Amino acid sequence: MIIKSPIATEKAIRLMELGNELVFKVDERATKKEVKDAVESKFKVKVVKIRLMRTIKGYKKAYVKLSEDTPAIDVATRLKLT
Repeated sequence: MIIKSPIATEKAIRLMELGNELVFKVDERATKKEVKDAVESKFKVKVVKIRLMRTIKGYKKAYVKLSEDTPAIDVATRLKLT
């Protein structure tokens, strides 16, 4: 499983509202292509850009920018984040 869970911190919510981005905790070995394919197939959205980051706490985060025709807030509502 590539996507482990969504992240709902204050920063993640702000990115969702202002930048149309979602933040997920992902598998340690996941690549950008794998994360993009997983998000597009699971949520039926168009992904524009992926940024991956390893945290100090030892897990990997993915910042997923969605296309303008798919608001991130809609996906967050389906995930029950808002």
